[in-house]
Amino acid sequence: MSTDTSSTSTDPAISGNLAASLRGIIDATSAATAADATKASVVFRATGVGDSGVATDIQIRSHQVQVDEPPSLGGVDSAPNPVETALAGLLSCQVVTYRFWAAKLNIPLDDVRIETEGDLDVRGFLGLRDGVRPGLGTVRVKVRLTGSASPEQYEQLRAAVDQHCPVLDLFANPTPVSTELVTG
Repeated sequence: MSTDTSSTSTDPAISGNLAASLRGIIDATSAATAADATKASVVFRATGVGDSGVATDIQIRSHQVQVDEPPSLGGVDSAPNPVETALAGLLSCQVVTYRFWAAKLNIPLDDVRIETEGDLDVRGFLGLRDGVRPGLGTVRVKVRLTGSASPEQYEQLRAAVDQHCPVLDLFANPTPVSTELVTG
């Protein structure tokens, strides 16, 4: 895999404090949603506007993000491209989900290092060949976990993460999408 990796702290004291903090969030959310199920629904938003060339300026809460393409796809390579940001979204959601589920299952976890990689046939994107998907055909995720847990515990953790990671779910399952065109 050639993608950059994401890493978290390997300091056991920080890992322990993080696990305790995450368990607190899980407990508080569990209590709040048990009392009122409507509190479980969250809406996430991003807005964007085309910048020069094929770049896009994106606003996510108070964060500014830019997306561009490499020159081979019409950009100037000023930022990651949309597919790379999707893979980064998967990678980062995996890190978060590993941390939360390690805390929930009381599995010691010192470090999470993840690599994502995906195969895309640009003929689908450019409409050069019928029947070729415009999106990723295959995605590979490589996860390295370190800590004092047994291999069986880490396999239990992996299974929980695969079942509960929101962005992995987006990649693995059809998600209804509606598009509204506003002109003028």
